[in-house]
Amino acid sequence: MERVELYTDGACSGNPGPGGWAAILRYNEHEKVICGKQEKTTNNRMELTAVIEGLRALKRRVRVDVYTDSKYVSDAVNKKWVFSWRSKGWKKLTGGKVLNVDLWEELLVQLELHDVRIHWIKGHNDNPFNERCDALAVEMSKKAT
Repeated sequence: MERVELYTDGACSGNPGPGGWAAILRYNEHEKVICGKQEKTTNNRMELTAVIEGLRALKRRVRVDVYTDSKYVSDAVNKKWVFSWRSKGWKKLTGGKVLNVDLWEELLVQLELHDVRIHWIKGHNDNPFNERCDALAVEMSKKAT
C-alpha cells in the first residue's frame, strides 16, 4: 500500500476567534499544500479541520501517517476516546457533552477510508513541515478577520 505523510496544524486568535488551518501531504517527491480559514472558530476545531481536509484531499485508499502537535486530536484517536464517545452518544465518561461532534464524526469517516496512524509531534521543535503548517495556519487566521 502506498504511504503518504500528512503534516497538519491549526491556529486561532482569541479562541474563539478567527482561525486557520494547514496541511502538507507528502508522497515520494510530491508535495501538496492546502489551507483554509474560518471567521469564528476555536483552535481545536482548526486542528481537527486540518487533519480532516488533509485526508479528504487523498484520491485513493493509502496508508497515512498523520503528524500533529495537537494532543486533543492524537489522544482522542490513539487512546480510543473518540470511539468511546461515539458509542456513548457523544458523551464523555464524566457525562459531559463532547465538543466538535460534527468534526469528530467526519474524522471517523476519513479514518475508515484510509489506513491512518496519528503521531503526536512537539510543536515549535524544528520540524520543518510542522513549522510550515504553523506559519500557514497563522497566516490564514489573520486573513479570516
